[in-house]
Amino acid sequence: MSKPLVPPMPLYISLLIIVVAAMFVLRRCGSFAANSSDGADSLDVCIEYSPMSCYMYADTVGGFGYDVLRLVAKRGGINLRMHNVVSLHTGLEGLDNGNYKLMVAQFPATAEVKQRYLFTDAVYLDRQVLVQRIDSLGNIAVKSQLDLAQDTIYVVQNSPMYDRIRALSHEIGDTIFIKEEPDYNAEQLMIMVATGQIDYAVVNAYVAKNLVGAYPNLNIGTKISFTQFQSWALPLAETAIRDSINAWLADVKAGEAYADLCRRYGVTEH
Repeated sequence: MSKPLVPPMPLYISLLIIVVAAMFVLRRCGSFAANSSDGADSLDVCIEYSPMSCYMYADTVGGFGYDVLRLVAKRGGINLRMHNVVSLHTGLEGLDNGNYKLMVAQFPATAEVKQRYLFTDAVYLDRQVLVQRIDSLGNIAVKSQLDLAQDTIYVVQNSPMYDRIRALSHEIGDTIFIKEEPDYNAEQLMIMVATGQIDYAVVNAYVAKNLVGAYPNLNIGTKISFTQFQSWALPLAETAIRDSINAWLADVKAGEAYADLCRRYGVTEH
């Protein structure tokens, strides 16, 4: 039986900062929800704490997902009860048990996960990349996907990255071992690679680009997937909510406010 990961002290400190920040964002999102959830037309939404979805800057809550969601809610005239989650696993559990009707997170709408959840139309475009360390000579171990044979890659538990790596293993004709991490999110996996706790992780490119500047020993240049649609997830039974959100989202994406958000966050429109 493999031993559980025991992060070194620098990683503990980084993870503690992330958890404290997430708790603060939860309080801020909660205060927004309390001010806007009166009335019958309200929607319970879980939103992932991440650079793409929801985070703090200065004293303001931001994030591309958060800002687009507010535009959609305004367009539809609905109130939001927002619930911040740190791990994708927690958000999906909430969808499964009926606590949430919508999840805003880094969760590409692949064919495999469409069997388990409904998805809105694409909110933006992204792709999956490999995170690895650069050695003292400036070299990387994995220069192409073929170099991943017999290596172990860490992914967030229940993320579509698992299915993509499993498919990639078939494509290269060799085994790629996959470890699902239930407690840490994509940013934390990147920190674990940077500190030498693990060798490889696969995350969305937008997350990688936003964090790699803080860790100059990381390389994110190896692509793992083609460009993918990034959508919001719902339980399979919520077709009416999905259809309404799609209509409001289409109106939002046709407006200048959405284009401004894409420029501000460096996101590819769809």
